[in-house]
Amino acid sequence: MVYGALIKKGLELSTRVPRMQYSPIQLQRKELKKLLLKASATQFGRHYQFNDILNARSFMYAFRDSIPMFNYNSMYESWWRKCQEEQEDVCWPGKVKYFALSSGTSDSASKHIPVTHDMVKSLKRASIKQILTLSKYNFPASFFEKGILWLGGSTDLKKHGGYYEGDVSGISAKRVPIWFRKFYKPGKKISKQHDWNAKLEQMTLEAKNWDIGIITGVPAWVQLLIERVMDYYQLKSIHEIWPNLQVYVHGGVSFEPYKKSFEKFFSKPISYIELYPASEGFIAFQAEPGVNHMKLVLDNGMFFEFVPFDENNFDDNGELRPGAQSCFINEVEEGKDYAILLSTCAGAWRYLIGDTIKFVNKDQATIVISGRTKHYLSLTGEHLSVDNMNKAIEKVCQQWNIAIGEFAVAGIPHEGHFAHQWYIGTHHRVNIAKIKESLDEYLKSLNDDYAVERVSALKEVFVEVLPPELFYKFLEHKGKSGGQHKFPRVLKAALLKEWKEFLLKQQ
Repeated sequence: MVYGALIKKGLELSTRVPRMQYSPIQLQRKELKKLLLKASATQFGRHYQFNDILNARSFMYAFRDSIPMFNYNSMYESWWRKCQEEQEDVCWPGKVKYFALSSGTSDSASKHIPVTHDMVKSLKRASIKQILTLSKYNFPASFFEKGILWLGGSTDLKKHGGYYEGDVSGISAKRVPIWFRKFYKPGKKISKQHDWNAKLEQMTLEAKNWDIGIITGVPAWVQLLIERVMDYYQLKSIHEIWPNLQVYVHGGVSFEPYKKSFEKFFSKPISYIELYPASEGFIAFQAEPGVNHMKLVLDNGMFFEFVPFDENNFDDNGELRPGAQSCFINEVEEGKDYAILLSTCAGAWRYLIGDTIKFVNKDQATIVISGRTKHYLSLTGEHLSVDNMNKAIEKVCQQWNIAIGEFAVAGIPHEGHFAHQWYIGTHHRVNIAKIKESLDEYLKSLNDDYAVERVSALKEVFVEVLPPELFYKFLEHKGKSGGQHKFPRVLKAALLKEWKEFLLKQQ
């Protein structure tokens, strides 16, 4: 208890220390200057003449005008490939010793995202910033002595020549500070496990020996673990085995569709805290209790630009158009969808990470995640975003008092026009016709374009109800089982074909 009281007091004192107040654009201007200075002698910095950019009257605008936007393929082929060949000083000083494997949720081949020593430090600093926000919650001192169950990727990284590769969560967990190991679960041995099913089994067996206060991880995999623990120990609530559990930290996907499922796990109040981690960096976190937005981390080795997510900048496949235009943080508008461009201390430069966000308050730099550049449907101009989908599914769950663990949607041809095919994962017995009608009506109310298209070219909506386990089996089939992988919300082209073939084999 004394240890917990000291930690709590330290967190409270740290938030009271007066700090110089800077505006978002001031913070970002300083960050970009530091990035350009440090990378000026790299191959990338020399090629794009960073020294000239720094000497320009307005170096931010010179930076934007001088360097093209990159997606993964163009960044990798031109630059990051050289890092894997162990060349030095490519996009950031030194050699890259770690690569985060990231396939997003649709591509079959893994992307290799550089993780430099400076980025590892950046991730740690952002984590500390987020931990400091716990002082704003009314937790007892004893809470700060409890275990933190972190469901991430394997810490047993694969070695390739002079570098290692694995999930960014595994890279971070492998380098946890010594003082944190007292709290960190599932511990060093289990964290090295690559086989996700074996990992779940080992965590289930050890669960009775842990006193967990915080769980952090992607909702789908946390749900699987909690369900397995409750089933194994015949529990009515996870609080029967972890009575001090008070916080669930989530990120990567919208939590709202999962909330109904999670409520049945708990018999005591739980604080939900949202993070925005990515393979490219720790982007944002929830800075205070009771809000549904996050604060961008603007002073931590990352420079942000924002590309309006509209037909002027993106084609129907979610690819950047030639001549796409970006905004700085002082130029954005609240409530509008933007795709994020990142320049970082890991050697990403004007790099499209694939997520879209909306600003809640531009002066406070608070945002919500609205979707992915490639995870939306617009077969006929309906412009259906992942944000629309999440909200509609949440409303369906509330209306019919059901839990939908997973879902996905595809656009398909139908009688010379088009239709949307929904796949919904739930254990509840449902009336498919009523679910379809409710889903359709909610989407019409959420999206005017969708409502218009439903009386013209978008002729029908189909719903297929499946056990949630099939979604996870499909991920396992693709070699994507485990803490960091998410099921895609939109199925297109080859992925849709593979999903249909998978479902046929399950019959």
